[in-house]
Amino acid sequence: MSELSHLDSKGKAVMVDVSEKEITRRTATARSIVFLPDEVLKHLTNGDLQTKKGSVFQTAIISGIMAAKKTGELIPLCHPLGLDNCKIDIRLNEQQEVVIDCTATITAKTGIEMEALVGASIAALTIYDMCKALSHDIVIKETKLIEKTGGKRDFKRT
Repeated sequence: MSELSHLDSKGKAVMVDVSEKEITRRTATARSIVFLPDEVLKHLTNGDLQTKKGSVFQTAIISGIMAAKKTGELIPLCHPLGLDNCKIDIRLNEQQEVVIDCTATITAKTGIEMEALVGASIAALTIYDMCKALSHDIVIKETKLIEKTGGKRDFKRT
């Protein structure tokens, strides 16, 4: 038996069979960090960036939630899930980087980490898209799982 859950004993790709798993409440939070140069940050007013395309952070929140809901369509072996909740928080940290946290929740037989990771990633890409006319020095630095609960084991990045 393979240690990788999406490979069978012959090394072929498979969807994980969750039919025998217990239904539990599961949550996951993922984070993406985006560096914005000064020529973009100077457009920051009242906690959001305003561009000709509109409110950057509000658009990123909507796109991230929409993407999280479509994760099963985007990643081939992910189960299609109906989210109980998805929340995206966007803020600036001390280094003037944009920190995007996506928290997804579900009561189901399988986890929700991929939905949180996709939500944070697409929110970051939306910020890039909406600000690229101001600068191409925008850098999406990282996307990572911060925490997950439910299922076999919990995880919290320290």
